[in-house]
Amino acid sequence: MSKSTTTTTTTTETTAETEAHDLGEAGSQLSTAPREETAVGGPALGVVGWIRWFWRQLTSMRVALILLFLLSLGAIPGSLIPQTGADELKVQNFKRAHETLTPLYERLQLFDVYSSVWFSAIYILLFVSLIGCIVPRTGQFVGQLRGLPPGAPGRLTRLPAYTTWRTEAEPEHVRDAALAVLKGRRFRAHTVKDAVAAEKGYLREAGNLLFHIALIVMLVAFAWGQLFKSEGGKLIIEGDGFSNTLTQYDDFKSGSLYSTDDLAPFSFQLDSFTGTYEKTGPQRGTPRTFEAAVTYSEAGRADKKAVIRVNEPLKVGGSKVYLIAHGYAPVVTVKDGRGKVVFHGAVPLLPFDNNITSTGAIKVMDGYRDKNGKKEQLGFQAFFVPTFAGAGKGDMFSQFPALDFPVMALTGFHGDLRVDSGLPQNVYQLDKSKMTQFKDKHGNKLAQRMLPGETMTLPDGAGSITFEKDIKEWASFQVSQQPGNGLALAGAIAAIAGLSGSLFIQRRRVWVRAVRGEDGVTVVEMAGLGRSESAKLPEELADLALTLHAQAPTAPEPARDPAAEPAEEPAEADPAEAEGAEK
Repeated sequence: MSKSTTTTTTTTETTAETEAHDLGEAGSQLSTAPREETAVGGPALGVVGWIRWFWRQLTSMRVALILLFLLSLGAIPGSLIPQTGADELKVQNFKRAHETLTPLYERLQLFDVYSSVWFSAIYILLFVSLIGCIVPRTGQFVGQLRGLPPGAPGRLTRLPAYTTWRTEAEPEHVRDAALAVLKGRRFRAHTVKDAVAAEKGYLREAGNLLFHIALIVMLVAFAWGQLFKSEGGKLIIEGDGFSNTLTQYDDFKSGSLYSTDDLAPFSFQLDSFTGTYEKTGPQRGTPRTFEAAVTYSEAGRADKKAVIRVNEPLKVGGSKVYLIAHGYAPVVTVKDGRGKVVFHGAVPLLPFDNNITSTGAIKVMDGYRDKNGKKEQLGFQAFFVPTFAGAGKGDMFSQFPALDFPVMALTGFHGDLRVDSGLPQNVYQLDKSKMTQFKDKHGNKLAQRMLPGETMTLPDGAGSITFEKDIKEWASFQVSQQPGNGLALAGAIAAIAGLSGSLFIQRRRVWVRAVRGEDGVTVVEMAGLGRSESAKLPEELADLALTLHAQAPTAPEPARDPAAEPAEEPAEADPAEAEGAEK
């Protein structure tokens, strides 16, 4: 194709949408987005008119994006402010620490963001908006897929990308060749009168619809997960077990539509916990091995062995068992004044720093009698460090998480633990309101720092407590059921795929017209129209034109007839030049 006979023009003054609006059927339906129409100075809308107007606004993509943005903003307080459904204890601590903000937060429902009225309203409006957007557009898109590309407009020169040349090939041959070329490039093409109409890029609109359908799927998955989820925590000492029943949990939360009858029938036992830590360098104390070996069983099945690690949960019975915490449980033996064992067992203590410095309470509630035979209760405040720094080397805080030099400090009390008062009580704390601290023979408060195997004797024949050499470890597990996770993952993948298609695929149309000119030579015109302006459309049209030009090459220029051309008149001489010639 020669430069003199082939020209490609692009129009930048107007957008492709304006061009499409002016080209009638040829430029219509490049998108299924509804065209917004506004009437200025028209008659009053009335009730029905206002309802229709509100519905059009609600189901527009602009409003859907605004609602999605508001939903994202609304989720921010839920991640910054403690939520009642996640951790009620943190909520109570926050309220005590922020007495001024608490009334305002309660009025705005910021402690229950995801179940608040305003968050639910945004959520429902977004759901309705997306459905209102997608349903009509899906119907239009299906209609476009079942139809054929529209015929060529009367003047192809008005399109953003255009080229033309003259050829000696017959118009029918050019149209057949164009049809084959376009179909070979995966265009949907057919012949309409004197032109071939083709269209490509339907996956752009399909991706757009898939993206918005995926958003609905994710919203449904989120709602499903919130309504039918369950989540419970359990602290287990080595050698102990757990059965998935409501009474076995230390704490349990569930969605409003969840039934405890849906708890999967399974159980497991903590065989051992293994934790190793970096011993030197800047990462000293960082966990290297953090795993729990368990034996689990489902109803009607044989026992199986498994290892639970951080981010590697045990999947059993439709539930996931996560390892979330670890600590130590020193074994103690408490005897009364007559030498009778009234308590023996491992007592889990809660760590409060990275080196597992731990604290807790030992409670002897039944079976103990004082030297006079009167029933009484004992309580010991315990402070435990797995690696003690040594006497005279600062406060009693652990220097390393491993059991290198375990030490436990005990303070004893006797009286009423108030466990029978009917009020809930923290098992890791002592209620000392009805308790009296033991005192030694000098009248000082009784407290002792103990090594494994040592015994603290209580005054006045009250008995003793022994810190046994056996120190067990405990692990805290979270058992959760999230029925909407798989659906949410599928929706997220579909949303990414749909968004990629809508961003990187261009919907465009190409027309090839071949007609015989007045001089008997075929005139070929090619033009393209896209949904939006892109440099790729002229490039693609030029590539198609080159391919078609190889089958319908440019006709040679007709020879000139000198007799038919008028003779050139001699040019008048310049007087200045004549004078110079004479000189």
